[in-house]
Amino acid sequence: MDSLGLFIFLMLVCSQWTAAPAAEEITWTYTGLVGQSEWSEYFPDCGGTSQSPVDVVTTQTKYDPSLIPLTPLGYSQHGNMPFTLSNNGHTAVIELPEWMGLGGLPWLFTAVQLHLHWGSGGPSHGGSEHTINGLSAEAELHVVHYNSELYPNMSAAMTQRDGLAVLGILIVTGEETNDAFNNILNYLSRIRHADQKASIPAFDVQSLLPKDLKRYYRYNGSLTTPPCYQSVIWSVFHERVQVSKAQLLKMETILYSSKAEDPDRMLLQDNYRTTQLLNHRVVFASFSAESGKELSPGEVTAIVIGVMCGCVGLAVIVRFIVKTIRAKEPEKATEKKQDVALNSTSGARRTEEPSPSLQTEP
Repeated sequence: MDSLGLFIFLMLVCSQWTAAPAAEEITWTYTGLVGQSEWSEYFPDCGGTSQSPVDVVTTQTKYDPSLIPLTPLGYSQHGNMPFTLSNNGHTAVIELPEWMGLGGLPWLFTAVQLHLHWGSGGPSHGGSEHTINGLSAEAELHVVHYNSELYPNMSAAMTQRDGLAVLGILIVTGEETNDAFNNILNYLSRIRHADQKASIPAFDVQSLLPKDLKRYYRYNGSLTTPPCYQSVIWSVFHERVQVSKAQLLKMETILYSSKAEDPDRMLLQDNYRTTQLLNHRVVFASFSAESGKELSPGEVTAIVIGVMCGCVGLAVIVRFIVKTIRAKEPEKATEKKQDVALNSTSGARRTEEPSPSLQTEP
């Protein structure tokens, strides 16, 4: 082979080598050229049959009495070391210390990090990744753990089917401010651009969770972002947590997915994956349908009205009985007086009649 042919051969090899970058080097997004619909082209697991998130249809869940309450371990023991908050271009992430873990699962799981997903404030937009009966919440918090009994670290565990456990907490808006979430939201201004990090005061991570840790939905799924490894034991809590509208607005509008040096700033919004097909999987519930049923406002109103009507009816019946008793009391008194008078008359008559033993014979 002459030098020209060797040069051409080397150029072809180099072009083929550089044309197929590793999956880790691909910059994915939620929309655009490498958006959700294209993820599976670059990350094969994203096209698998056990993907997350999913829509939880409560009437199709299966009650599993073996699902015991989840137990956060060391969540409140944050110590004096600060947390690291970062913007990875896709979400806000807090790295968690290794002494935090999760009990209530077949193995012990060690905490790794927590992050958030949210929308953009539009009237038809969601924000949460998981949905319940087709309805999304405004945002969702994920707390990620790896199986530290079977695997040495997160990297080794994340490709294994039993490697990860993630808590899903649905977030809705209300009137009151959630002070626990301010431990994160108040410091987002320090990481406005992608790849920025900041140290923040440590806080009680359990304060971010719902109070009811007994009722949750459980299924086997995946990471909701590339590389979408199907290695997650999901626990999505039935109870939602509430933040104020101002807190949600800060979450939706303060961060950028672009870097500080980029000429065009892009707000970090709608960073949630759409729900995936359930396929062959079953979503289990740690509670029965009756114990987990939430009453609609109409049902609550009907119950209140029913109780009030019942109370009114009972009061009417009691009043009728009391009036009846009181009406009969004068009659009984009159009858008693008549009986006394009759007895007195009978006694007087008996004293006037002579005794048979005192009469003389003719």
